[in-house]
Formats: sequence, C-alpha cells, structure tokens
Amino acid sequence: MTINVLLVDDHPVVRSGLRAVLDSQDGVQVVGEAATGEEALALTVHLRPDVVLCDLRLGDGIDGIETTARLRRLEPAPAVLILTTYDRDAEILGAIEAGAAGYLLKDVNPGVILDGIKRAAAGETVLAPDLQSRVLKGMREPLPRLTERETEVLRLLSTGSTNREIARTLFVAEATVKSHIAHICTKLGVDSRSKAVHAAQQAGLI
Repeated sequence: MTINVLLVDDHPVVRSGLRAVLDSQDGVQVVGEAATGEEALALTVHLRPDVVLCDLRLGDGIDGIETTARLRRLEPAPAVLILTTYDRDAEILGAIEAGAAGYLLKDVNPGVILDGIKRAAAGETVLAPDLQSRVLKGMREPLPRLTERETEVLRLLSTGSTNREIARTLFVAEATVKSHIAHICTKLGVDSRSKAVHAAQQAGLI
C-alpha cells in the first residue's frame, strides 16, 4: 500500500529536498505541496493524504500547531507529523496536544523521516527518545498558561521596553502593565522582569 504524503513548509527549497528524498522511496508518494497552513487545509480536503508532513512556522498565516488542530478535525483526518528546526518544550507539547502523531527535527537523517511517516500512517506516535522524556515531563508539570495580553507584555519586556513604553504600545495605563508583570512573575515563579523573560524563553512561551 502506498502512503500519500502532503508536504507543508514555507520554504520551497525544503519542500523540493523532501520531495526528492521521498519520491525515491517505495511505498511513499508525495501528492502535493503547501506553503501555508491555509493552503494545507484546502489541499488536504481535495487530495486526502494519509500523512501531512508539516513545519511549525508557516509565514504570516496560521502556524503548524493550529494547522495540525484543524487538520485533525477533518473527516477523514490525516496523520500529522511535525518536521521542524524548533525544539522548545512549549512547541513540542503544543503540537502533541493539537493531535500531531509525532515531532521530528530537520537535522535527522532521511531514513528517520521515512520511518516516521510510515509509523504515523500506522497510527503510532513518533518521537525521538529525548523528546519523549520532555513530553512526559511537560504533561506531569504543565507549563504556566499566560493570557494573550501577558504574552504581549512579555515579548515587549524581552526587547528591553520600559513599563511606560509597553503601556504606550498596548494603549493601556502604566499601572495595568505593572499588574500584568506581577501576574506573569507569579505564574512563572520568579521575582524579577529579567528572570520572567529568561524563564519564558526557556519554556518556549515567547
């Protein structure tokens, strides 16, 4: 049985390289390519691939995690295998929670990708051993949930913006910014702005 694969990556060179590798293998056929999440959804409805090989960062549209979640809601739903350069815990957990069958990094050899596609098509979970332990740890110790506004504040903090500058950017009072920062520090278990930024970056929250 041939496994039909849809490639989703915003870099044409990456898609071409993956197609060249996969088209040379028996039992796997690339049926389409998409540069955005939105394009991936439309092509999946039309082409009905067995596996969607998807990057996390997809330009200006929806990202790989949201694309995964929407693909998994389709009927029939393809297996989604994330192939990316990003290995932060928040992104790995987000992809798995969205329904991805697995998560591979782009520096693996082609044989690992091919094996991952076959395992994903068979309904198996595909994770490198070191990623497995991190996913289990993340499930036992969930990352703090920041609101959208708290994440915005954190991103601005990471650029070195002052409270006044953040307030101006977000069109809120300076006291509101201070309140957000206090909530962020509490959620992250830290006692300073710099530690909050460092903790958020380490966890992949920004």
